[in-house]
Amino acid sequence: MADTTQSHSTPSGTLFKRWNPGAWGVIALILALVAIFAPDTLVETVSFTLKALAGTAPFIAFAVLAVAFLKASGAETLLARAFEGNPARMIVMAALLGGLSPFCSCEVIPFIAALLAVGAPLGAVMAFWLASPLMDPAMFAITSGTLGFDFALAKTVAAVSLGMFGGFGVMLMANTAIFANPLREAPATSSCCSSAKPFSGAPVWQFWKESDRRVTFADTARSNALFLTKWLTLAYLIEALMLRYVPADLIASFLGGTGIMPILLGALVGAPAYLNGYAAVPLIDALLAQGMSNGAAMSFVIAGGVSCIPAAIAVWALVKPRVFAAYLGFALTGAIVAGLVWQAIA
Repeated sequence: MADTTQSHSTPSGTLFKRWNPGAWGVIALILALVAIFAPDTLVETVSFTLKALAGTAPFIAFAVLAVAFLKASGAETLLARAFEGNPARMIVMAALLGGLSPFCSCEVIPFIAALLAVGAPLGAVMAFWLASPLMDPAMFAITSGTLGFDFALAKTVAAVSLGMFGGFGVMLMANTAIFANPLREAPATSSCCSSAKPFSGAPVWQFWKESDRRVTFADTARSNALFLTKWLTLAYLIEALMLRYVPADLIASFLGGTGIMPILLGALVGAPAYLNGYAAVPLIDALLAQGMSNGAAMSFVIAGGVSCIPAAIAVWALVKPRVFAAYLGFALTGAIVAGLVWQAIA
């Protein structure tokens, strides 16, 4: 679960890299602007943010400990089994494990690169790619605590379904020009995450008996606690400002209602506007309170999760542009369908 961007060697990219304040810098900047331009609301804004964090704290703690346990025990090695056997079975298993695994988008780069290098079917890889950034144990806990268990469960089902949709779509079109020779000449294999190297072999559930696994547990818990805290702090801070300054009728006019247009707009807006899966949860909570439709909320989180910068980079780094375009096409189509289904159910 890493916070990452990539920049090219251009003057503007160098300038951004030098200035990039990070999440904590943006939080400080927002608070400074509030203190200057609306000092009478500063205490209320900070209080709202801290109360929201306190309410989410049990879910953050569960998420941090669960991911640290999976890392330290080496349970992530079980993912490799999804890419063995019948192609259709591989796609189903890859979608299921992608939607349930603790990998962040950038951590899957070396894993997927190795699978592609040894000839794993692109359909199974696509299924994993599409499902992986949408849900994991930590995100399920945060989503359930803020938006409700039903929404978290529906998003999980949508993530797995989207993975299977993309995987079987690739399998059916495997012999077309779109998916012929899909890899770049020299796929990137380095991870942008700072997490420890995954353990190999069978999982060791009693990880505390080995010193290196205890270190991995502590490092993973610490890094993920900081990651979740900074992004959720920023998200709750933005939520407080949205609830105060963005008119509810404006949100309702664009993203409210029961028709297909709010769902389409949710997918189209979610794709470029997404911060990351964790920061998006409080923002969706605020938008729903201001009149956003249930279907638009679902299409927003699905389209945005797949197309956010870390997830997109993970795909772009390994495959050719036409395969990347297919990845985005599957994501947008699946997001709209998920929004329509959730709108009908909710």
